[in-house]
Amino acid sequence: MHSVVWKEEPDEHDYPAAGSYLSLVATPDLVKATVSALQAAQLEHFKAKDILRASSLELLPADNQHVAKDLGTVKAGHHLSPVLLVRGALSRGFPLQIADGYHRVCASYHLGENNDIPCRIAELPTE
Repeated sequence: MHSVVWKEEPDEHDYPAAGSYLSLVATPDLVKATVSALQAAQLEHFKAKDILRASSLELLPADNQHVAKDLGTVKAGHHLSPVLLVRGALSRGFPLQIADGYHRVCASYHLGENNDIPCRIAELPTE
């Protein structure tokens, strides 16, 4: 079994990718504020299983092309980029948003559901 090794910081292209995803669920001003908050956030660590549960997303299969690519990256001994999250709002029924890194979360889960994943997490801004 291979262990996941993570980079110290998210890749620079992860932030525009997060903004692209968030633009599907939020206004441009809210997206801009959220991406800025992600860039300023400190790294925190969460278990792969907890990220999937909080996001209400399904585990993608290991043979999904993007998950398989990330598994190949790990097996080759390369580092994965930390994940970018937007905290959900339990009282309002909003799940955690994986703004960037869903496939990396799934790959990590396949290697061990208790794997700690470094994340930058932003609070859900109010509009």
